[in-house]
Amino acid sequence: MRSQRIPGLVFVLGLVTFICAFHMTTAIDIPLEVEQLPTITAQSPSSLIAFPFDESFPMMCEAKGNPEPEFRWTKNGQEFDPFLDPRLMKEENSGTFVIPNNGNLTEYQGAYRCYASNKLGTAISKEIEFIVPHVPKFPKETLAPVVVEEGQAFILKCEPPKGIPPLQIYWMTINLQHIEQDERVSMGLNGDLYFSHAVVKDSRRDYCCFAAFPRIRTIVQKTAMSVIVETTNAIPERRPTLLTPPGVRSETQLVKGEDLKLECIAEGLPTPQVEWVKMGHQLPIKAKIESHGKLLIVPRVEQEDGGKYMCKAKNALGEVMHYFTVTVEEPPEWVFEPESQLSMIGSEVLIKCSASGTPEPSITWRVNGVPLQEAPAANRKVFDDTIVLHNAKASDSAVYQCEASNRHGTILSNANIMIMDLPPMILTEEGKDYSAVEGKGMIMHCKVFSSPPSTITWSRDDSSESVEGPRFAVHDNGSLEIYSVEKDDTGQYTCYAKNTEGSSAIEAMLYVKVLPMEDPTRIAVAPEDLQILIGTTAQLSCLAEYDKSFSNDFELLWEKDDMEIALNYTENSRYFVEDGILQIINVSHRDQGVYTCVARTPVDQDMASALLMVLDVPDVPKNLVLSEHKSKSVKLKWIPGDDHNSSTIEFIIEYEECQWEPGNWKELLRVPGNHGLAVLKLHGHVDYRFRVYAVNAVGRGPPSEPTERYKTPPSAPDKNPENIKIEGHLPHEMDINWEPLLPIEHNGPGLEYKVSYRRQDLEEDWKEHIVKRHSFVVKNTPTFVPYEIKIQARNHQGWGPEPKIATGYSGEDFPSAAPDDVAVEVMNSSVVKVSWMRVHKDKLHGHLGGYRINWWRLRSLVESKKSHGDKHTLTFPGDRNHATVLGLKPFSEYSLIVMTFNGRGNGPGSHPVNFKTPEGVPEKNPVFRVTDVQKHTVSLVWAPPLEPNGILTGYLLEYQLINDTEVGPLQTVNISNLDTTKWILRDLEPVSKYKFYLCSCTTVGCGPVVSEECTTTLEGSSWCMVRFGNVDTDSGVAVIVELSKSASLSPPSTPKSPVTKPTRSTIGLASIHGGISTQGWFIGLMCAIALLTLIVLIACFVNRNKGGKYSVKEKEDLHPDVESQGMNDDTFCEYSDNDEKPLKGSQRSLSREIKAGDSRNSLVDYDDEDAQFNEDGSFIGEYAGRKEKRVSAEIKATV
Repeated sequence: MRSQRIPGLVFVLGLVTFICAFHMTTAIDIPLEVEQLPTITAQSPSSLIAFPFDESFPMMCEAKGNPEPEFRWTKNGQEFDPFLDPRLMKEENSGTFVIPNNGNLTEYQGAYRCYASNKLGTAISKEIEFIVPHVPKFPKETLAPVVVEEGQAFILKCEPPKGIPPLQIYWMTINLQHIEQDERVSMGLNGDLYFSHAVVKDSRRDYCCFAAFPRIRTIVQKTAMSVIVETTNAIPERRPTLLTPPGVRSETQLVKGEDLKLECIAEGLPTPQVEWVKMGHQLPIKAKIESHGKLLIVPRVEQEDGGKYMCKAKNALGEVMHYFTVTVEEPPEWVFEPESQLSMIGSEVLIKCSASGTPEPSITWRVNGVPLQEAPAANRKVFDDTIVLHNAKASDSAVYQCEASNRHGTILSNANIMIMDLPPMILTEEGKDYSAVEGKGMIMHCKVFSSPPSTITWSRDDSSESVEGPRFAVHDNGSLEIYSVEKDDTGQYTCYAKNTEGSSAIEAMLYVKVLPMEDPTRIAVAPEDLQILIGTTAQLSCLAEYDKSFSNDFELLWEKDDMEIALNYTENSRYFVEDGILQIINVSHRDQGVYTCVARTPVDQDMASALLMVLDVPDVPKNLVLSEHKSKSVKLKWIPGDDHNSSTIEFIIEYEECQWEPGNWKELLRVPGNHGLAVLKLHGHVDYRFRVYAVNAVGRGPPSEPTERYKTPPSAPDKNPENIKIEGHLPHEMDINWEPLLPIEHNGPGLEYKVSYRRQDLEEDWKEHIVKRHSFVVKNTPTFVPYEIKIQARNHQGWGPEPKIATGYSGEDFPSAAPDDVAVEVMNSSVVKVSWMRVHKDKLHGHLGGYRINWWRLRSLVESKKSHGDKHTLTFPGDRNHATVLGLKPFSEYSLIVMTFNGRGNGPGSHPVNFKTPEGVPEKNPVFRVTDVQKHTVSLVWAPPLEPNGILTGYLLEYQLINDTEVGPLQTVNISNLDTTKWILRDLEPVSKYKFYLCSCTTVGCGPVVSEECTTTLEGSSWCMVRFGNVDTDSGVAVIVELSKSASLSPPSTPKSPVTKPTRSTIGLASIHGGISTQGWFIGLMCAIALLTLIVLIACFVNRNKGGKYSVKEKEDLHPDVESQGMNDDTFCEYSDNDEKPLKGSQRSLSREIKAGDSRNSLVDYDDEDAQFNEDGSFIGEYAGRKEKRVSAEIKATV
C-alpha cells in the first residue's frame, strides 16, 4: 500500500513546488549594471551560402553580459579559433568573423556554433551551416540516338546535376527555341521530357536540357540528344498507361507551407486526358491544374490539405489510375519556450520546454552549452519536459539551452537562470528635479532592481509617512504619479526601496508652476497631411513656441501612430530630425500613418498631427476566376488589390499560350479601373491562361498569378490575310505576296490560302489556286495589265470570311520609245534648259518612273581635238517635259540624250543633241610664286590656268605695299602677251612687305585671283649657299657641290615656297644680318665649315658606293625613296645664324634660278605631268591636271 501512495505524494510536492516557484520567480530583466549571464543578441542565419558573386561572408555572433562575454567557436563539433587563420577578418570585442571570398572556400564549409561565456555561464548560438556550392555540371557523355517507331511512347532523360535550389529546367534546341509542349509532349517534375506517342516531326538532332540555378546565376546544358522516328504503315491505337509515377500507389511527404505538386503523365493513342480528384473531398479551392491537366499544384499546404488524391488518365480505349497518399509534416514549433528567470536563493526553480511538430520533435537539454548529463547537479531533476532546481543556490546560475529537432529542422532557445539575493539597487539618478503645472498630472521615477523584489514607498519633506490619497499612485515599476498637481505639492520627495536583503533611497525635487504661465507651449507651425511616392524622402515640418525658462528641458518629439519614433542616427536609420523637420528616407508602406509632433516642457506640452499617405503602384489582383466558357470567349473575374492611395485607372489583361510562344505574355484587353470582370474574345484551338495587372497614376503594378488553362475548340479562321502586295519583277509574271496570319489566328490545324485572280479589263472568271505559303507567282501574264486579286484563309474547320478585292498590275517591261523633239536652250556658260515630248503611256510598259538626262563633254573649244568625256546623269521623277542642267564647263562642246524609265529600267535614249556653251572667266592660275627678291626688285613667275574657259586675252597683275604702318595704293600691270609667265617689278621700297595679285582674263572677264607676299631685302646682307646633290648614273653616284656668295640677298624663302625633294638636291643656307654676321672672317669661317662638312659627306658617299656598279634592285635598296623622311633627315644640312631675325611681318624668300641642262632637277609637278622653267624663269610644258603639287626645283644663286 505504501508504494501506491508515493506517486500521489510526488504530485503534491510538485504542485507545492510549482506554487512556490511561481511566487519566488520573476521574468528576468536585469540591467547591465548588475552581474549577469551572457545573452546572444545577434547571429547569422542557420544556413549561410557562399555565393560566388559575394565579396565576403560574415559569421555573426554578438552577445551582452556582465562581465563582458568572451567568444569561442566550434566547427563540426570541434574547437575552431578564427584568430589562428590570418585570412579571416575579426572584430574586437565581438564573436563575429568574416570569411573573404578570395580563395578556396571549400575548407571553411561546415556547421559552426558560437559560445559566449563569462564567469557566470555560457550562451550558445544556433548551429550555422556554411555551404560552399559547387558549380553544377552535366557529365561529358556521348548519347546514342533514341530510335522509336511512330506512335510509340518514349522519354528523354535530363538527370540535372545537384545544386543550390531552386532548380529550373528548360528543354530547348541548340538555337534556344523552346521545345513545344502540349497534351502529347510534356516535361515532368524530375526534368525528363515525356512523349505519349511519337510523330514524325519529333525527329531532330538537338534536344537540349538546360538546368538553371538562379541563386548562383548559373545555367548548364546537357549534351544534345538525337531522336529518330521511324515511320510505319499502321499505327495501332492503345489504352493509356502511366509513364510516371510508376505503380498504382505512392506516398508523398512535404512540409507545411511548401507547394504540393502531383503529376500523372500517361502514354497512349489517342493522347490520354488526365483528371484529378481528392478522395472523399473536393479539391482545395487554391488548387491549380497545369501542364495540360497532368500537374496538380496545391500552394502553401496546410494540415487539412493532406489525404488521398487520385489521377485518372483515359482515352477512348480505356483508363488508368494512380493514388497518392499525401502527408503534411511540420518543423518544430515552440509550445512552451523556456524563459529567462531571476530567483531567490533557496527557491524552487522550474524551467519548462515543449515543442510540437510532425514527426514529434526530440528535446535536448544543455547547461552552459554542455549536455545536461555531462554537468550533473544534485539538486536538479528532470520531469518530462521540465527541469526543477530544488533549493537553488547562487552557483546554480547558468544558461540552459533547449533544442527541439525533427527531420525538418531545429529550433534552439537560451534561458538565463539567475539565482541571487540582492539588496535594492535604485537605477534612477539621485536629486533629479521635476517641474509640473498646477492642475496637470506628472510622474516621478524610481527604477529599482533587487532580489527578491522590493517594496517601494514614497514620502515627502523628511516625513516617515508615505504619501497617500486619491491623487497619488505608486506603480509597479516604482514611479509615483500625481494626478491634478496642486501648488502645495511643491517640495522634496523620497523614494524608499526595501527587501529582505536591505534598503535604499533617493530624493527628488518637485516644482509646481501656477497658471497662467508667461508663454505656454504651443505648436506654431503644424505638420501638414502629405502624399508621398514610395521610395522617396518625406519631410514633415513642426515649429513650436515655449517658455524660454525651460530652454534646457524643452524637447520636440515625433510619434507615429502614438508610438515614439526612436532617432538613433545610425547608418541604417531612416528617420532624421533637424530644425524641427522630420525626414523619412526611402519611404515604404509601413511608414504610412498618423505622425504627431509633440512639443514638451516639464510643465506642459502641445501636439499636432498629420496623415502621411504612401503612393505606390497597385497590388496584384487576386482570386482570378474563369466562367462562362464558350468556343470563342470566356468571362474573367478578379478582386482588385490595394491601390495604395492612387485610384486604379485601368486593368490590363494578358494571355499566354503554350503552343507557339510558351512563356511569352501578350496584351489582350484593357478595361477601366472600376471594373472587376471582362469578357475575353478568343481564337480557336489555343490553350490559354490569363493574368491581370492594374495601372494607376504611379505606374503599372505587378501581374497576378495566372489562371488555370482554358483550351478553345478549333474553328474556321476569323480573318483573311492583309497587306497584299502585287509586284511584277519580270515582264510576263505577277508576284503576289501577303502578310500571313499569326499562328494564334489559325484557329485550328491545316491552314491554307486560296489565291483568286482575274484581269480587271476583261470579262473572265476567277482563277484559283490553293497554297500553304504566303506568296504566289502568276505565270504567262500580258505585260503590265490590271488584275483583281483576293486571298481567303481556310483550315480543317472551314473557310474564313469573304475576302476583300485588291488590284494591281502584272510585270513591267522596259519602255520601248524614246522622248521626241529634244531641244537644248543655252541659258549661260554653265546652265542649259532641256525640253522634250513625253513618251506615250502605251510605250511605257509599266509605271512611269520619270526621265533621265545623260550628257558628256566632247571638247574644250580652245582645242580642236574631240574626246568623249565622263558621262553625267540627272534623274527627274514624275511626268514632265523639261529640266535644267547645271554645272557645265564654259566654252565647251557637249552631247546630250534623254530617256524615260519605269520599275523595270531605262528605255532607249533619244537622238544625241550637240550644243556649245559660251565663253566664261578662266580658272585661277595653278602656280604663282616669288622667285627672286632684291632690295628694289621682285621676280614673279606663274603658270597659265588649266581651264581658260575661253580665249585668253592676257593677265592682270596687281601689287601694293602692306607694311604694318601703311597700306599703299594698288598698282596695276596689264600683261597682254600670253607667252609671258615671268615678271620683274622694279623701284620697290627696301625692307618693305608687298602683296601681289594675279588673275587670267578672257573677253568675258577675269577669273579668280591668286596672291603671294614677300619682303624686300636690306642692302649689305650676305649669305652663303651650299648646294649638293646626287645624280644617278650608270657608274654610280655623282656628287655636285656648288659654293655661292652674294652681297645682297633675301632671307630664306616663305613657307609657301616649294620644298625641294631630297632625292634631287638639298640646300643649306645661312643668312647673316648685321653685326658679326657681316664680317668677312665670319663668312669665310662658315663657308670653310660647310666645305669640310661636304668633304666628309663626299667621303661617305664614295665609301658606300665603292665596289663598282650595282643592279637596279641594289640601287633601290641602297637609295630608298626618302620623300617620306622628315625634314630632320641627315641628307639635309642647314646652317643659319639666328642672332638677327627677319623684320616683323616679313616673309622669307629665296632668289632662285632654274638650272638648265638638268631637266629632272628643274621640274615643277602639276597633277600627273611635269612642267619646267626655262633659264630665264618662264614656264614651258603642258598642264593637264587641276591639283597643284609640290615644286621640285634645283636652285642656283648668282655670284
